[in-house]
Order: sequence, then structure tokens, then C-alpha cells
Amino acid sequence: MLTVVGRDGSPLSETARAALESAALVIGEPGLLDGLPTAPDAETVAAHDLVEALRGVDVTDQDVVLVVNGDPGCFGVLRMLLEQGHAPEVLPAAPLVARAFAQAGLPWEDALVVSARDGHLRQAVNACRAHPKVAVLTGPGAGPAELARALFPVTPRSFVVCEDLDGPRERVVYVRPAEATTRPWNDPHVVLVLDNRHALGETTWISGAAPGPAGWALPADAFGERGGLRPDVRAFVLAKLGPRVGDMVWDVESGDGSVGIECARFGAAVVCVDRDYATCERIRENVRVHGVKVAMASGDVRSTGLHLPEPDAVFIGPGLAEPDAVRACAVLKPSRLVVLPDAATARETLDVLTEHGFVADAVQLGAAPLGAEVEPSDNPVIVVWGERDIPATGRRASRTIRSIETTPGLPGDPDEPGA
Repeated sequence: MLTVVGRDGSPLSETARAALESAALVIGEPGLLDGLPTAPDAETVAAHDLVEALRGVDVTDQDVVLVVNGDPGCFGVLRMLLEQGHAPEVLPAAPLVARAFAQAGLPWEDALVVSARDGHLRQAVNACRAHPKVAVLTGPGAGPAELARALFPVTPRSFVVCEDLDGPRERVVYVRPAEATTRPWNDPHVVLVLDNRHALGETTWISGAAPGPAGWALPADAFGERGGLRPDVRAFVLAKLGPRVGDMVWDVESGDGSVGIECARFGAAVVCVDRDYATCERIRENVRVHGVKVAMASGDVRSTGLHLPEPDAVFIGPGLAEPDAVRACAVLKPSRLVVLPDAATARETLDVLTEHGFVADAVQLGAAPLGAEVEPSDNPVIVVWGERDIPATGRRASRTIRSIETTPGLPGDPDEPGA
């Protein structure tokens, strides 16, 4: 049979010892095989890639043990073994993340745990930008220095770098990102990225990041007295942006930061971009009111965009919904791009998105309060959006600006004729 044994520096359980003593083959990560109670004739193999080392080994006629660090069920080897048809017995040790937070003296039920391995460094960095307490599992090319270079100096954070936890080279180092970019690191397993002002966190009922907002498309007056995007328009824009943990969203010239703030409430990292100083101050005040993490960039996105973090989704508000601004953002290849153009530039905006590989569509939204005399068509808003690298749904984009029909009243409304 196949058994997976986790190690964390503490004495092995009797079950783990028995599995090792009866194993004909023991495969383990380098440094974890020392001092194990193996049989005298057992073969031992040190390997970084345990699944590859197990390839071709028949576990049906001999006992095989894989030795891993911590809990193999948390970003570990267990998933890959199950995907390959194995059904191992699992004897876990304390997870790396639990041991790291114990070293830092912090509770971790409210921590966001992410992996920067296998090409996910950018998503891990965005999670650290948006959340105050993140445990990052590291890998080659995705360690403390790479995290620090991406976060410093815009995002103030502290690092707790945990190297070789419970091993002979254990080292736990508290550093600022600027220092982390220059120090040598001995293949750390986990880095805690903390906003010291909120590192303790609040009592919660759920493990991991806080749940998403209870409500969204907030009322217009939630962003100050001056009118911004209507809630119905903002709801549609948010649906097309699809903000998620690990995403970077640009809110370009929304006027009040409402789109960016709502994306931040969903857990995305956000940068608001605006050319007007007074508007930037208004956005900063709205950010403070809503208690979210949003970065502010003053300037024209056409010239500053190349200096901002790579976007996953971009919203361009009516303040800069011009084809050349759309083109400047489209060349960066975000997955989603949403624009509020005027009627004169809507068709050209669609063409720009299509030319840059987006599946593009558009709609005209109209809305009016119940019982209001104004007709929905008196205040239309055109929304153009494009998607890249989205699985095909079998539906062609219409390329026709469609109206969403609205009704000024509900059946049975006493203000309606015949009610």
C-alpha cells in the first residue's frame, strides 16, 4: 500500500513509525529522510518531485511511504496522487502555515493562504495587496525577494520569512520588503505578508479571507453627494468585470472611485486612475469611508498605464472613454475590459476591442425610479465590454447595441393607470 507521512519536527506517531518500519521503499523530500525508523533493507530515495519519483512503482505488492513536510492535503502532494488514481493512507503533521503563524505569535483562522508556485506569483502578489494577513507558499522564482519587489514601495507590508521550519537550517526572519529584495534566502517554505495595523484581525466564524459583501451596487449617495455612476449601471459593470481574489482591477476615471471600491470589497486588488486632483481626493475620502484597500494613481492612463501593475480587468468611465484610451488599455491584454462611451464613439470602441482580440459586445441601459415621469430612454448609458481567454459559450457577440427594457412601475402600483 501507499502511505503519506508528514513531518514537522515533532516525534512521529506510532502509526507513522509502523508504516516506515514496514516499507520496502521510502521516498522523501531532501532533508526529511534523516533519522527515520526504516527497515535495514528498505530503499530510500530523496526527490523534490515525489510524484515523478513514484512513477512506475507498483504499490500493490509492496509498502511504499512518501515523506513530506507538514500536511500533504494543503497545497501538497495528496491532490496529485488522487488524480493519478492512488488512494493513499495519509498521516499528516502540522501544516507549514500553522507553524509559521505560531512562530509569529498570531492567530491564523482569518489569514488568506495562497501559493505563488507554478506561475501564480502575480495572483499571490495581488492577494497581498488587497488583504492584511496572507501566508504565501513559495517556490523557485517566487520567494521573498520577488514578492517584495512587486509590493515595494506602494504597498506597506511586513514580512515574516520562515526557512526550513523545524529543520536543521530553521530561520525565522522579520523584515521589511525593501530589505527582503536584497537578502539571500535559503529556499523558504512560507512567507507571512502582514499589514501590521490589521495583523491581529477580528473574531470570525469562517476560515480564510472574509466573506464577500452582503450587498453590492451600493446607492449613489454611498460615494458622496455629487452624482456618480447609477447603481444599476455599476451593477452591470461589476458583473462584466468579475472582480476576484488575486485579480488586479483598474478603475479609470469613474469620477468617484465607486467601481474600484466595490471591486475591492470583493477581494480584488485595485488601482484608481484619474487626471483631476480634486477627484483623486474625493476618491481617497470614499476609500476611507468604506474601509477598503485601493491604490491611487494620478495622471492619464495613456501615459501612466505602463507603470502600473498588470491588470486583469479594466473599467474606463465616461471621463476618459475615448478610443485611444481604450486602445492604450487593450494592448495590455486584460481578461476583461468595460467602457462607458458616448453614442458617437460606441461603434469605434467595439472595433478597437475586436482588433485587439476581445470578444466584444455592447448594451444600452435605461432606468427610472418607480412612478417617475422621466422615461427610461431619457437617461441611457451605453456599456461596451470585451473578454479575452474566456471559454467559448457557443454564442456569438451581437455587435449590435441592445437596449435593456425597463418599466417605470410594477403591476398593481397605485400610480399606474388602471391599478
